[in-house]
Formats: sequence, structure tokens, C-alpha cells
Amino acid sequence: MKDILKNNNRYFSIFSDLPLILIIFLTLYSVDTQSQNLVDRIVIDAGHGGKDPGASGKHSREKDIVLSIALKTGKLINENLKDVNVIYTRKTDVFIPLNTRAKIANNSKADLFISIHCNSNTSSQPKGSETYVMGMHKSKANLEVAMLENSAILLEDDYKINYEGFDPSSTENHIIFNFFQNSFQSQNLDLATTVQSQFKRNTAVRDRGVKSAGFWVLYKTTMPGILIELGFLSNPIDEAYLLSKKGQNQMAKAIYNAIKDYKTKHDALELQKLSKTTDRTLNTNINSKKNEKVSFRVQFLSLATEKKLTGKKYNKLPNIKTYFHKGMYRYTSGDTHNYNEIINLQTKIRKAGFKDAFVIALYNGQRISIAKGRKLSGQ
Repeated sequence: MKDILKNNNRYFSIFSDLPLILIIFLTLYSVDTQSQNLVDRIVIDAGHGGKDPGASGKHSREKDIVLSIALKTGKLINENLKDVNVIYTRKTDVFIPLNTRAKIANNSKADLFISIHCNSNTSSQPKGSETYVMGMHKSKANLEVAMLENSAILLEDDYKINYEGFDPSSTENHIIFNFFQNSFQSQNLDLATTVQSQFKRNTAVRDRGVKSAGFWVLYKTTMPGILIELGFLSNPIDEAYLLSKKGQNQMAKAIYNAIKDYKTKHDALELQKLSKTTDRTLNTNINSKKNEKVSFRVQFLSLATEKKLTGKKYNKLPNIKTYFHKGMYRYTSGDTHNYNEIINLQTKIRKAGFKDAFVIALYNGQRISIAKGRKLSGQ
């Protein structure tokens, strides 16, 4: 940004109030940065792979079907949604640990996580598609589906260490998910409902609805996400359809349509918020130009709706504040211009039980990258 100003000094020299021009420039830069709240990074996760075949039918393996449909879905996105970057957890027949899948999504700072699977049952009667969001196991059947998908953990070396002692074959261990509140539940349900609606209208599979259960890969991702069960490979009708070129194309198109519809709705809301706040942001920046500084905080919670935090664990956190980012209310603790100070606070907050707490940087009330924050503050 300094280079831009340096190269354009001859234009700014005609103005007598240079500080005001700089503030307006920074405001426009800030507004442009907010456009990153749009859905422009999507992770497509083809379940299982490699030594983990997943569910099996008489003529099929889950890992093969879901990979084919995942790639077809990604191709449709790349061809039709030019502003979206598609990230795959796998593009070939390789084994990817569940933790690694979540890390791929988190490290890429994705806006959506779509995990694609196939179902199975000891009986050949059940058939149809269902889409899951992270949540309580409201039925024995939901729990069994989650345990089946989570069982991929057992194929990993040192899984007891990597998964904090979690045993996917234990019903008792899955109880932890009943106490987990997903910060993106409204978005999850919206996307899941849209997917099932597309399946019902545009494919030959029966609509089994939207359900909730404890899937490790959804538990560990930090963005809106769903897990799709395309159909039952144990059912000959579902299996034949999912093996066919027509069936795979229709399923991929339905998932793509759902993503497109969700993105259109989400982005429209974000742009509407941006339009309403642009003038207010500009005025705030001009009035507070003397107080423009980089601040660091520790973020420990995100919620779809703003609420007052109560309880002993929150009372111990200093200087709790909120800010709105990517359609969510983000809760932070601490507020300092000293980067080393905030790192020490992050350590304390994690020890207090908020294991996923992380440092954020804010410039003039707008979130920026840590690297940019440290550079601007000379740290």
C-alpha cells in the first residue's frame, strides 16, 4: 500500500487535507477486504480411499463412487462458478486420515466443507439419500452411521494419541458430541436442506431428509459443513443408480446446484450488510483517525446469534468483546497492541479449556491477517 501511495504522490498533491484522503483510501481497502466474506473457497471431501474402502455393495466400493461424484461436482463448480476455488481432500485412490481432512479445510480457510459418502445396512431394504449436520444422535440409526464413518480412524497408526483417546467403536465415546454446539448450525441446516431438496427434485434416490450425528471430520472443521450419504450400496436399486454414469452425473449436478443456491443466498446477504455499513464505516474511520492502531485479541468462540456469555469459565476471561465476521458473531478476550502479550494470553486461555482459541489482528476495527498486523505495528 505504501508503494501505491508513493507512486501516486503527484495526484494527491492537489489536495490540502492529505490525512483525510489516506483515511478514505484505507476505508475503501477495508470494504474491499470484507468481500472475502463471500463463499469463494469450497472443500470437496471424497470419503475413505486407499486401504479404507468404506461401505461395499455386491458390485461396488464406496471409495470409488464418492471419488467419482466428488470430482464431477468440483468440475461443475470450476466451470460455472469462476470466483470459487475448489480444494479436494483427495483426487486419487489414497488413504487420508480424518484429522488430515479437517486440517486441509481449516488451513485453506474454506467457506464450505462438503464430505461425500455412501451408506450401507445389514438389510438390503433401506434406500435413499440423507444429509447430516454435526449434532446430537437423535436415533440409534444416526449413531450407527456416525460410528461407521468414524471407524476409519481405526486404520490409522497411533490413533489413540492422534484422536485424544477417542474410540470410534465405543457408543460411550460418542456421547461427547451430544454436548458440542456447532457455531454454524443455521448455515449447516440451510445447506443440508438445499442438498436434500435437489436430490428429491433432480435424482432417482429417495429423500431420507436432514439428520444430525457426531462425525469427527465435522467436529474438527471450523466452517459450515455437511456430510452427504448418497444412497445405500446394500440396496440393489441405489447401488445400480450410483454406479451408472447417469446416476453419478445427476447426483453431482444436484450437489452443485445446492452449493450454487446456497452461495447465491449467502453472498446476497453479505453484500446487503456491506452496503448498509459502508457509509457508517467511512464516518467512523474519519472521526477516529487519531486512534488508528493495530490491536491483537484472542478469539475463543463463534455463534450465529449474539448472546451474553455467562458462567464461571467465561468470567475468568479478561476483556470479552465481540465483532461480526463472515456472518458470525466472534467472541474475543484481551485487546492489546503488543503481540507477545497476546500470545501469552492465548496460552492461558487454551489452558483454561478453550483449546481452539487463536490470535486475531484488527486494524481500525477490521480483521486483517496476523502477518499484516505485525508488519503494520512493527513487531
